[in-house]
Parts: sequence; structure tokens; C-alpha cells
Amino acid sequence: MNYSKIKTALTIAGSDSSGGAGIQADLKTMLANGVYGMSAITALTAQNTMGVTAISEVTPEFLGQQIDAVFTDIFPDAVKIGMTANDRLIEVIAERLAFYGAKNIVVDPVMIATSGARLISEEAVAVLKEELLPVAYLVTPNIPEAEVLSGMKIADKSDMEKAAERINKIYGCEVLLKGGHSINDANDLLYESDGITWFEGVRIDNPNTHGTGCTLSSAIASDLAKGYDLKQSVRLAKEYISGALSAMLDLGKGSGPMDHGYLFKEL
Repeated sequence: MNYSKIKTALTIAGSDSSGGAGIQADLKTMLANGVYGMSAITALTAQNTMGVTAISEVTPEFLGQQIDAVFTDIFPDAVKIGMTANDRLIEVIAERLAFYGAKNIVVDPVMIATSGARLISEEAVAVLKEELLPVAYLVTPNIPEAEVLSGMKIADKSDMEKAAERINKIYGCEVLLKGGHSINDANDLLYESDGITWFEGVRIDNPNTHGTGCTLSSAIASDLAKGYDLKQSVRLAKEYISGALSAMLDLGKGSGPMDHGYLFKEL
């Protein structure tokens, strides 16, 4: 690798003390995909494969200072944004990214847990819609999140296409609508302003899927940072996450992490 030309990416997300999701998953993914990763932490969490037991959010001022420290020294080639539950933190992220003219912004709009529980407040959702998505290049919602963003129910493939189009038209960003949730197996829909692309996938029989959303969005950001177009970036990211799941890492008593470093074992 020519380190004088290495690309860079910034993750803005929460810390996962068990290492499977959040900042830790993002940085592992960026390294595995040949990108130098940096971070601005929105919150500290006490969590493991069985759940989250405590959260301590940073102040909006400190989050802004972290973002400033990165952009004024090592300007990132891409930015990935993960779970940010506080509306003031989202406001700071949107304002700072717009100020610096950040590029290749990928937003993983973590709003609803697999159980169906709402993870962020209505105020935070409103700011996400009004301020963050309009500066994003790509948003990567799952089915329940896309229902919130589009304002419509999604029951089949046709609904996925309509919802993705609506999100694109409302917020002006490209959309990777992730399948699953008993609707479309592992097939994902990429809606770009100039057309639709379906990415077919096969479900991997691995119960350890902690951090899949974080990992996918970080892998896409990494490939965008390296100069791949959006379709290529999504395809490569899906290949990476399939490999990480297929490695069948088994850690913890609950839904464990993937093997983010499986590619290194092949060297």
C-alpha cells in the first residue's frame, strides 16, 4: 500500500465497549478496507452482545470540537454518521459538515431497533430530516426507518421502490434501502437520481449480526473515499460484510460481532 496516498474517512457515532458496533466497528471496517479511519464520538455506551446498560452522551460543544480537530488537520475523503440520539448533537454535525464542505457523507439513520423500539426522540428525528439528510450524499435506512423517513408503509418490493423514491425527492440524497424485515430477504435497493439498482443477497445463517448496519455504511464510505462510484461502493461493501458474516466468529452470550478482520487472515 502506498501510504502517501492513503484515503481517509471520519466516523461520527457512539462508542461500543464490546467492540462490535459503533465507532469500534467503523474503524475496524475502514482499516480492513484500506482507509485511514478517524472518529468523533457522540456518546459512550456500556454494552455487550446482550444489550446496552448505560449511555453517556458528549456535549454538543465537545462534539463540535472533535469534528473541528479532524477537518482542520486531516480532511476526510468520506464521512459516516451513525446513531446520534440527541437533536442538538445532530444540529452540530450538520452545521460543521456544511461549514467544511464535507464530501461523501453516508448517514446510517439508526432510529428503530430490530425489536421495533424507537431509539431516538421525535425532536432528533425532525432535525435529522430537516438538517442532516439534506447535506448527505447517501442514507442507508432499513425498512422501519424508511417508513419513518418516507411517511408510508412498506409491504413489498414495489413499496420499497416508492419509498426510496420519496426519500430521494424529499431530502435530495441517494438512498440504499436495506431489505430484510421479512420483506425482501437480503436484497437491497439503491435509488439514485438517475435510476434504480437492485443488489441481490443471500442470507447467511449466522446469528451473530451485531453491528451489521454500522459495518455496511462504513464500508460504503470507505469505498467512496477511495474513489469508487456509488454502485461499486455498495457492491464492494456487501461483499465485505458477507465475508465478515461467513467467517462465523462466535463471541459473547448474545448476538455477537462479525469478524471485521477476516480479510487479514487471507494474507
